[in-house]
Amino acid sequence: MARTARRPKNLDALLHVWGVLGLLFLFFPIVVIVVYSFNTGRTLAAWEGFGLSAFTSALSNPNILAAVRVSLVVSVAVAVLATVLGTLAGMALSRSRGRWRPGFLALLALVMVTPEIVSAISLLPWFVTLGIDLGIPIFSSGAVRLVIATSLFSTAVVTFIVRARMDGMGTSLEEAAADLYAPPWRRFVDVTLPMIRPAVISGALLSFTFSLDNTVVASFVSVAGATPWPVYVFSAVRQGLRPEVAAMSTVLLGVTLLALLLVVLVLRKDPATSGGGGAARLARTIAG
Repeated sequence: MARTARRPKNLDALLHVWGVLGLLFLFFPIVVIVVYSFNTGRTLAAWEGFGLSAFTSALSNPNILAAVRVSLVVSVAVAVLATVLGTLAGMALSRSRGRWRPGFLALLALVMVTPEIVSAISLLPWFVTLGIDLGIPIFSSGAVRLVIATSLFSTAVVTFIVRARMDGMGTSLEEAAADLYAPPWRRFVDVTLPMIRPAVISGALLSFTFSLDNTVVASFVSVAGATPWPVYVFSAVRQGLRPEVAAMSTVLLGVTLLALLLVVLVLRKDPATSGGGGAARLARTIAG
């Protein structure tokens, strides 16, 4: 009996160790970049000393600042566009029973499983046709191209998250509001939106992060004068990774973690994800 009781404990300990090793394997490259962003050398090939020169160099480099500015503007625009479209699409899929639902679900699934390289190759001639051949100026803008190209995948993600959230909350409160003669807009603002707020916030955060590091699609659809940060890094590493690139990557990592912290704080105050089992419900909401 003692041997039988010890085996599960030993197995649990082994699984915990294996989990820690897996996390270290995943996050060790990020830790290396963060540490080497404080390197005072000209490249990251060798550690020459601790200092903040890489951060000052990055914040005074106009090319780096321009690339980061493009990425942040595009990511915010993608988050807003994908959240609005994805929320409406998720509500329609959850509450409607039309014949169009299977086809629309298949289309969204196709968007999510299509390799990024295929999407990028198909989007590039489409933008060229609309911007140059048809002479529509807005499709010649690099920022507009990035927003449209990146929002396709993000919209599908938000749609599935919102749909999963609405399928799990039922329709009783919305029906009660309708029985009290609340118009559709008031039902959405006062009843539906507060209930799906965790899903909407989670979808907006995921859309922002997906757009911030979308290298493949951005490499194809970006134009001169609107180079996003991933494309700048991809071109810079060909000549050797410099500490200022690592420093700005560390800054953007901090911005992403801060946004995630704010979202967690907001969701913890939400009745749908707070209290007992709130962490599990929060995980299910983010995963859709």
